[in-house]
Amino acid sequence: QVYVVESGGGRVQAGGSLRLSCAASGRTSSSYDMGWFRQAPGKEREFVAGISKSGPTTWYADSVKGRFTISRDNAKNTVYLQMNSLKPEDTAVYYCAADPSVYARTAVRSYMYWGQGTQVTVSS
Repeated sequence: QVYVVESGGGRVQAGGSLRLSCAASGRTSSSYDMGWFRQAPGKEREFVAGISKSGPTTWYADSVKGRFTISRDNAKNTVYLQMNSLKPEDTAVYYCAADPSVYARTAVRSYMYWGQGTQVTVSS
């Protein structure tokens, strides 16, 4: 089992940047594919970005391609989400998720372990 904790959320103006971190504990994070999801008020949780166990493979939602970058440092058991050119519509609670084998899937049900989330607010 792995436990994940998100950090780095906050409030930023449109066009700004934030970097979210997801720290994993328990079984080493290198055993898991990792993903970031987000959920805005009144909306369903949606996929944002994913990364394979060793990191060479990444996949993104169309809405964040070219603006967000997912990366991982397995030595630190940490996954990052660099968010640039933020828009008000990026406002949401951002969740980190882990699963032994995702194979680039984007569905919420594909991920077994979840963090509690971190709030990101982008003002116009």
